[in-house]
Amino acid sequence: MIKPLFLGLLSALTVLAASAPVTAHADRVKDLTHVAAMRSNQLIGYGLVVGLQGTGDGADVSFTAQSMKTMLARMGVSLEGALADFETTTSTGKLDIKNVAAVMITAELPGFAKPGQKIDINVSAIGKATNLRGGNLLLTSLRGIDGEMYALAQGALTATGIDANAAGAKVAVGVPTSARVPSGATVERIVENPFATADQLILNVREGDFTTATAIINAINSRFGGDIATALDGVSISIRAPQDLSQRVAFMSMIENMDVQPGEPPARVVVNARTGTVVISRNVRVTAAAVTHGTISVAIAATNEVSQPNPLAQGQTVGVQNADIKVSEPNKPMFLFQPGVDLRQIVDAVNQVGATPSALIAILEALKSSGSLRAELVVI
Repeated sequence: MIKPLFLGLLSALTVLAASAPVTAHADRVKDLTHVAAMRSNQLIGYGLVVGLQGTGDGADVSFTAQSMKTMLARMGVSLEGALADFETTTSTGKLDIKNVAAVMITAELPGFAKPGQKIDINVSAIGKATNLRGGNLLLTSLRGIDGEMYALAQGALTATGIDANAAGAKVAVGVPTSARVPSGATVERIVENPFATADQLILNVREGDFTTATAIINAINSRFGGDIATALDGVSISIRAPQDLSQRVAFMSMIENMDVQPGEPPARVVVNARTGTVVISRNVRVTAAAVTHGTISVAIAATNEVSQPNPLAQGQTVGVQNADIKVSEPNKPMFLFQPGVDLRQIVDAVNQVGATPSALIAILEALKSSGSLRAELVVI
């Protein structure tokens, strides 16, 4: 049976969205585009997390012990002096470091980041550590794709995952082997960008659309005159900016705060088959199509009885199984889509036949296969 709450909520939201008058909503240029010179860069590093409660890598991960030995040697600490912090396995000669874990650190360096600024980092275990909760990341350098060091990371980890086990039972909530350190890295090097020296500045539209790019160009040229902005393609817009850096910053500030009417997004239906979630955009249309959806159910009932012979008959008492088979097919009405129906009519028609979320997904996929659905069907 269909869930009334789901369909009632979906129908109500659909009616409100479809019946509301279509008004023009302007967006700021800064919400529709980003400056190409402000692109971010990815950083990566390898380090050690200490202070764990016996949930580290242990003796089986050789590179963790090797990293620990190397770090202690650089700090002038001999192995004998560090035995108070971890045990040794005398039979194999390996370090059994239960409170230390080898990790990989990743971060995103924003555009225009300057030395001394803080950025967030992500920490993930790469050995046999089972939990990073309560750990502390030791000083680690973060490098770019060019191999140069751009930031230094260190700090206490914030792990939201929980891993507990007792009496053979285990419960895990989240991912305890992954953590974050807010503002855990300090930028040490500037990434060169062409913002201050380029003759033309490039704006990239976040969602590539020729209509949106044209609207932005027209708005800029209407305000500043001439051919200040020109299109390179449906995504990139070239802008002639002042040579003086202060004037250039002020000029870009005025542009990014301009209001522009973006183009309508493409018609799209997004389906999440795992959760049964279906999102239909306002521009979805359906051509003429007749749809029916139903399932045949077969019910088999078995009854065990005993066959008893007559008193004077020379028979035997035997067990007999009787089966009652019923085949039922629900009476699902067929509904007809007229050419060019909108979002509200689609959902109302599907609701009339009592379709569940999974049935709605099947109907939409069938409409797309038949060529009647005038929209992009995205299944995630």
